Parts: sequence; structure tokens; C-alpha cells
Amino acid sequence: MQGILPGAVRQNGYVVPDLDRAIEQWVQVGVGPWFVLRETEQSAMYFRGERSDPVLSIAWSNSGDLQIELIQPHGDRPSVYREFLAAGHAGIHHVAFWVDDFDGVMAGAAGAGWTVVQSGDGGGVARFAYVDLGIGGTIVEVMELTRSTEGMNDRIRDAAREWDGTDPVRSLS
Repeated sequence: MQGILPGAVRQNGYVVPDLDRAIEQWVQVGVGPWFVLRETEQSAMYFRGERSDPVLSIAWSNSGDLQIELIQPHGDRPSVYREFLAAGHAGIHHVAFWVDDFDGVMAGAAGAGWTVVQSGDGGGVARFAYVDLGIGGTIVEVMELTRSTEGMNDRIRDAAREWDGTDPVRSLS
């Protein structure tokens, strides 16, 4: 696995039924500030091989160098997130690796027989894919590092390092 997924886990992703409640719980334990995108359509996404453009609210913060992502799906459009909640789950959903060589990592994943469950390009910002490793339902997100994603990730990490508890929820848009 180390040969396919480079480096450390950079993000833990949680799928939640109520984004604001989840943010509140994380703030109570000292994680923040949270950068939020609300009810945004994710265009050009593919779920289990079929086009689906789910509407999501997403929030990001950091705990040290580890990014925490909270995702709340809206509506009934199929997605890996909606599927997770419909199965009666809420909470930790995926771990993410951020990669410079997206094509190379995805070729390695295909060679290992891992299944791409969902993929997209973030509206042209960066390619990503959720893959099922076939080990107890573990989902791994592979996200392409670009100037945009690196800049956003640095901004979120730096804000968390300097956070004094004020202004816990901030709009990313």
C-alpha cells in the first residue's frame, strides 16, 4: 500500500446529517476555525460510473497538520455521502491522501484492483477519487494537489494554528 498511496494521511472526512451541529461539537473540543461552503452543487461528479451532481455543504478545519472535513449531503442525488447516511452511518467516512501524481496513483489503484466509487474534478480545481480498498469498507480519497488546493489547505491549516477561539465559522466563498 505504501507504494501506491504516498505520504501520510492528510485528512479525515466525516459525513454528517447536520453540518452546524457537527461544527459546534468540534468547536467545543477546541478545533477551529471552520471554513464553510453551503449547499453547493458538485458538478461533473461520477458515482459508481453514473453522472451525479450532488448538493453538499462542506466545512474544513485542522487539528495540527491533519485536516478535518465535514460533509452534509442535501437532497436525493446519489453520492458516496448519501449512500453512507442511507446505510445508517454517520461520522468517519474516509481518509485522504493528497498527491502530486494523480494519474500515477490512480493507475496503481487500478492495478491493485481497487474500485473507484466516486470521482470528479472539483469544478476544474483538482481531480479526486474515492476508492474502496476492499478492506472492511475503508474508503480512501485521492486528491490532486494543485496550486489552488495547496493554497486552500495552507490557509485552513494556518488559521487553525493561530485560532484564539473567536469567529469559529467562516465562509469560504
